[in-house]
Amino acid sequence: MNNIVYLVPAFGVLGLLYTAWRFSWVSNQPAGDANMQKLSGYIADGAIAFLKAEWKILAYFAIPTAVLLFWLGSDEGTPEHPIHSSPLIAVAFLIGALLSATAGYIGMKVATKANVRTAQAARTSLAKALEVSFTGGSVMGMGVAGLAVLGLGGLFILFYNIFAAGKPLTSDEMKTAIEVLAGFSLGAESIALFARVGGGIYTKAADVGADLVGKVEAGIPEDDVRNPATIADNVGDNVGDVAGMGADLFGSYVATILATMVLGQEIGVEDNYGGFSPVLLPMLIAGVGLLASLVSTFFVRIKGETSSVQNALNIGNWASIGITFVASYFLVKNILPETLNLRGFEFTSDGVFYAIVVGLVVGALMSYITEYYTAMGKRPVLSIIEKSGTGHATNIIGGLAVGMESTVLPILTLAAGIILSYKFAGLYGVSIAAAGMMATTAMQLAIDAFGPIADNAGGIAEMSQLPPEVRERTDNLDAVGNTTAATGKGFAIASAALTSLALFAAFVGIAGITQIDIYKADVLAGLFVGGMIPFIFSALCISAVGKAAMEMVNEVRRQFREIPGIMEYKTEPEYEKCVAISTEASIKQMILPGAIALITPVLVGFTMGPEVLGGLLAGVTVSGVLMGIFQSNAGGAWDNAKKSFEKGVMIDGQMYFKKSEPHKASVTGDTVGDPFKDTSGPSMNILIKLMSIVSLVIAPYIAVKGGHDHAAMKETMEVNVTKNNENGTITSAATLKLDNGLELNIAANGNPIEVGLIDFIRSDKPVDKTTWFDFDRLLFETGKATLKPESQEQLKNVSEIMKAFPAVNIKLGGYTDNTGDANANLKLSSDRAAAVEAELVAMGIDNSRIDSEGYGDQYPVASNDTEEGRAQNRRISVRVTKK
Repeated sequence: MNNIVYLVPAFGVLGLLYTAWRFSWVSNQPAGDANMQKLSGYIADGAIAFLKAEWKILAYFAIPTAVLLFWLGSDEGTPEHPIHSSPLIAVAFLIGALLSATAGYIGMKVATKANVRTAQAARTSLAKALEVSFTGGSVMGMGVAGLAVLGLGGLFILFYNIFAAGKPLTSDEMKTAIEVLAGFSLGAESIALFARVGGGIYTKAADVGADLVGKVEAGIPEDDVRNPATIADNVGDNVGDVAGMGADLFGSYVATILATMVLGQEIGVEDNYGGFSPVLLPMLIAGVGLLASLVSTFFVRIKGETSSVQNALNIGNWASIGITFVASYFLVKNILPETLNLRGFEFTSDGVFYAIVVGLVVGALMSYITEYYTAMGKRPVLSIIEKSGTGHATNIIGGLAVGMESTVLPILTLAAGIILSYKFAGLYGVSIAAAGMMATTAMQLAIDAFGPIADNAGGIAEMSQLPPEVRERTDNLDAVGNTTAATGKGFAIASAALTSLALFAAFVGIAGITQIDIYKADVLAGLFVGGMIPFIFSALCISAVGKAAMEMVNEVRRQFREIPGIMEYKTEPEYEKCVAISTEASIKQMILPGAIALITPVLVGFTMGPEVLGGLLAGVTVSGVLMGIFQSNAGGAWDNAKKSFEKGVMIDGQMYFKKSEPHKASVTGDTVGDPFKDTSGPSMNILIKLMSIVSLVIAPYIAVKGGHDHAAMKETMEVNVTKNNENGTITSAATLKLDNGLELNIAANGNPIEVGLIDFIRSDKPVDKTTWFDFDRLLFETGKATLKPESQEQLKNVSEIMKAFPAVNIKLGGYTDNTGDANANLKLSSDRAAAVEAELVAMGIDNSRIDSEGYGDQYPVASNDTEEGRAQNRRISVRVTKK
């Protein structure tokens, strides 16, 4: 492997050096007067208290999980069924969890320093306030990206040297190294789940409680110092939108790179890097994306009070995308060979670059579509405002409709991205598109984290009763922050969708399954159960917010009722009691949703097998992406419909402002939307990714031991592992033992037709017309029905199986792709099926036991739009007609 790999952790170190430098700069900015610092201290103390409580629970989870992974990693299988893993997967898991938690801590720490300093800077100018708040966000962004790239790159180098030094990329030792690296991603995603769910419950319990009693009942403004829940509300902005979002994107960042590496490991190429270029590319793209984001932070500047903050952020974002675009082109052209092949799909280095561009474009489009559905002044939000004129119920109906409608364009965009990236570079293209999208994570997260910092700054300005021009500047930043928060959620769900698809493809390869047949009852059941999981997960999250909010409302009412002088500014509320309610509720309520995400794939995989687990993952991914988009956009639209009343809105020719009846209806909608957009909606991202990464980690085990059907197949096989002493390469072949003692040579990977036939014959499954098994080693001369000599071994195997089970009759089916004339294809398929029948008869099988028929281009098993799909459709299949 070439020394270029050492650039990867070097990029991570560079990102962390930038993080330390800018953190120091933020810390040295003026922090305002004593009262501002006191309020900021309350927020910081509350945030750290939450993190400590969360870390305590996570330690209870992480340590037993690491022990379990150590035990699983110690299972090497048998010589016949080796398992490519190691106890070191537990170490990788703990490092991933630790770095994810560290990223959240860095973000929380800088956000609680930058908020008060942004409020103080707003006393000077809008430009200075933007500089402080965005620099705080960039510390979070670069910290997350730096830790991810350093951790992943460093562990890859370590595990390569431990397991696979000097071995080729496609060796079993290299497979072990990357499978162990999957533990790092599992640790990162596990922490992300609890940070996102726990943080979301915390922030929305405080927000809903503060709004219901403060705004609606007491009639005091948002962030009023008299509201006992206002500190908890501001803490929640940091817990949910800084630590939660940071952990979310940290997990996506790592999982995307890992999934591409898993697929890249299957690609054998000749290059200048020892054949390792398909694995090195995603890590290097992440590295140059980090560098592009670092450079682009210096473009985020404004000059005067009338300058557009949004335009400044857009310039920084587009600069990072543009630099990554150019750098990726040179990386691809200089690292990859001209042509590559993954699972029979041949593609070029140009195709890989085009797939990266697709990822960048999909990320940008998803952000803009989200902005359209959630921004003030746009049709969707205006429609909710109009419906607020007729009451609370119509506001809710309008928001639900907007959320459902908002799934259409994002799903079409994702579908187009998947199709195009696959067309350009197959499954590797889909995963590298996700890596391209995630390359600028540092800049995306800097822009996202800027929002809650600005929101907190506005809260401190309001609580400190600073001059109106200060609040006007922080409101300007906050308004932009609301937009960036919404677009950030769109980016996050798009990245989660592509990441999950890449992980799914990686899982299929490691689990040793060639297809997921939804015609099978158990697979279809898995699909439906998977589709249900995001709904019960959302229900638990929303219910948790409701329970915690009720406690918060009762506490705020108690303080207003029992503590005299709060409304007259004579007595300070007991802020710490509201903070404690949110902390305790969020920690307790995050456990059950987390358990569902972690345990379900394990139970299904080990009891039902990898194919059923694949069906489960497909259902979770589709349902979870739709639920995530729906909930996030509905909540965002409700939020901005409410905010629109601050400057006044026109409904049926009449102006309405805050405290009007339509405004009260909008507050109700916003309150319903809060857990949608900040708790259950964003949690969908991590749910679908975490279930996929858990499945990837257990894939080597369930490939050997999972599920009754899968196990039955393996029991009929004996795998012989041999080592070439000259180059150290490990290869495997398989032998199938028949009941009569005869041994057949078969393929060691996938689902050989011989194993499928014997399993079906031995099972109690009834004969039907839908269970077909494909020959995988039959070769014909191009355009002819003449069998090549290489076909003889598998034909001999099938004839021996029929001799071992003399009661069995079969039917052969011939198929083609849709290229050329349909009638000619039908004839060719019939001739080929007949040729196989004649060959089996020549091997001693009575022709009364065999029937054959050609179907031409009917019943394709794959898309005819790609060469890989057409190759799969050109096949001979067999089904049992009597046993």
